[in-house]
Amino acid sequence: MKDIAFVLYPGFTVLDLVGPLQVLSALSAFDPEYRTVVLGEDKAPVPTDTPLGVTASHTFDEVPAPHAVFLPGGGVPTMTALADEKLLGRVRSTAEHAEIVGSVCTGSLILGAAGLLHGRRATTHWMCRDLLAKFGATPVAERWVRDGKFLTGAGVSAGIDLALHLVQELAGEDVARQVQLIIEYDPQPPLGGIEWAGVDIAARRPLVDNWLRTGLAGHPKLLAELIGS
Repeated sequence: MKDIAFVLYPGFTVLDLVGPLQVLSALSAFDPEYRTVVLGEDKAPVPTDTPLGVTASHTFDEVPAPHAVFLPGGGVPTMTALADEKLLGRVRSTAEHAEIVGSVCTGSLILGAAGLLHGRRATTHWMCRDLLAKFGATPVAERWVRDGKFLTGAGVSAGIDLALHLVQELAGEDVARQVQLIIEYDPQPPLGGIEWAGVDIAARRPLVDNWLRTGLAGHPKLLAELIGS
């Protein structure tokens, strides 16, 4: 059995987890060699950035060496997680044995804080992309980025794209197309696509800095490293 694991921590963004979890859970219908699991320190409900709480299917100790492991992202709670040494230790230990280590949205910042992205190309939510360089990574403005065994996705909904790419990688294009059909993934945004040329990333930096100041209020050294004050 090859486990594809998703890591829980308080305050993460639900769609970062549920989107790729749904895609990769469908993979087992075509190839029972793969199993999706959700990991936590225990099986108590974990709060998210919505009213929904999420419960782990397994503890870290029950699945110490998954085939793949993914970190969801979020806002202020994810910034707090950058200094959570217990979580970072779990991520390092799990990633050491995994053949695929990935993230969705700002989950890549946790991989960076764990020291796993140094010298690698990676992506994250567009508002936080420049922060990857603080961890020694090379920020890339792509929907998903593969560098060695590391697979990072851009913001939130990009996790679905990343997961479909991974299904294709693991089981082939035909299976990936079948999964895409099963979940009826056929994006037609009611307001059309994002006009990236008109997005002022610098204008959103104060919001990101506020997330960092709030989330890392008790960790002035790391805060200074990330925002310089």
